[in-house]
Amino acid sequence: MTTGVAEGTHIHKFQALLRELFQFDCADLDFGIYRIMNHKRDAVEKFISEKLPAAIVKELDKGASAQQAQASDHLAEVTQRVREALGSDAIGYGGELDQAFHNTNIGRQYMEATAAASDPRSRDGIEASIYNHLYSFFNRYYEEGDFISKRRYSRNQRYAIPYNGEEVYLHWANSDQYYVKTDENFKNYDWKALNGVSVRFRIRAADVEQNNVRGDKRFFLPRVREIRWDADDRAVTIPFEYRPLTTPEKSAYGRSNQQDKIIAAAVEGIPQHLGNSPDALAALAYERRRDSDDRPVTHLEHHLRQYTRKNDSDFFIHKDLSGFLSRELDFYLKNEVLNLDSMEAAGESMSEGWFQQMRLIKSIGGQIIEFLAQIENFQKTLWEKRKFVTETHYCVTLANIEPDFYPDIASNESQWEEWRELFDIDGADRSVQLLEDKPTLVLDTRHFDADFTDRLLASFDDLDGMIDGLLVHGE
Repeated sequence: MTTGVAEGTHIHKFQALLRELFQFDCADLDFGIYRIMNHKRDAVEKFISEKLPAAIVKELDKGASAQQAQASDHLAEVTQRVREALGSDAIGYGGELDQAFHNTNIGRQYMEATAAASDPRSRDGIEASIYNHLYSFFNRYYEEGDFISKRRYSRNQRYAIPYNGEEVYLHWANSDQYYVKTDENFKNYDWKALNGVSVRFRIRAADVEQNNVRGDKRFFLPRVREIRWDADDRAVTIPFEYRPLTTPEKSAYGRSNQQDKIIAAAVEGIPQHLGNSPDALAALAYERRRDSDDRPVTHLEHHLRQYTRKNDSDFFIHKDLSGFLSRELDFYLKNEVLNLDSMEAAGESMSEGWFQQMRLIKSIGGQIIEFLAQIENFQKTLWEKRKFVTETHYCVTLANIEPDFYPDIASNESQWEEWRELFDIDGADRSVQLLEDKPTLVLDTRHFDADFTDRLLASFDDLDGMIDGLLVHGE
């Protein structure tokens, strides 16, 4: 693999972005789409760390960039011969040949080699440019775990609206995405360490949004000073609160990745309050795995991340991520890579190098888009999957039920218990007469067996026509 500036900085920067796009920071989670990602992780990591750099090097070893590299190698050989034949002072610090040697045979060879290798874009420079373009493209559409549909138009008028001549057109940024809102889910969370110690996460206070009105973003914060170690039960209890950050906390945790910074502070601070409990400390400090940077991840850090991510997560699912990113990549190549002003200034002789760079960015970008689209399409399939009805019950007022069914209804203990709870009906007198006197009572078929329900439904001539109830769901 080519070494140099590009490999040392630009490739690592782009690889870090790819690991974020493929949610490698969530690889230790074992629910939902993350469980699926764990099965794909090795293949994706191999693509990021091996196949991607190899594909770029392979492309750069042919075509215009290869010719430019050969020209540079030839120039180095001629330069060495000039210094051996004419002396080390024949070539100045800037690579210019002493005027006295211009008409010599080797001097003319040196100037021809210099002209052939005059493309200011070195091999490392071209490689760095490719990685920078790929990084800029994918980074511009990725925001806090989701791809946002920001259609680019030009450098001056940044965004475009997909308008087809309608007289009135309503557009919003996420119109081609599904919004999945996961409400706060405050459940107890327990796990057992390798030494048998139980660790318990407990919510002690929660400041949640009211009436779906968005306020300050909320976070899970451990109450470090209230951590308790029960030696008899061999259990550590870590209390949490869910609330917005205070002003000092906003300063401490900054404006981005606040929950991750809270977790990092907790991983450092929690063991300090268990200093006299070696079993508790060992339970929290056991190594769970190592991340992509070969950094150890303790059981405490793993479960803190698992708990906070699982309880509060909103996200978007793109309806056609592949189509959107492919169209935007074509626009990016035409508007950002094939810059007409730069191409005109470079001249026709340099055009092959520009198109080679464009083809490589499109090829690598297309492979990454295909990977991302597989994950997004899987989530979309789950979201759009038709829900199977596993159980159906009917609520029917007694006035619509034939009297022949009343004896069976009167003997149903479960139905009388429900009427007592809902309508305060005294179940002492469970007679057919009472049912006839209360025609507005609602019977729920879930309290009866399948035979009774089938006979009841079969007694209606037009069941669909009789279903006239209105179900209202509100907050």
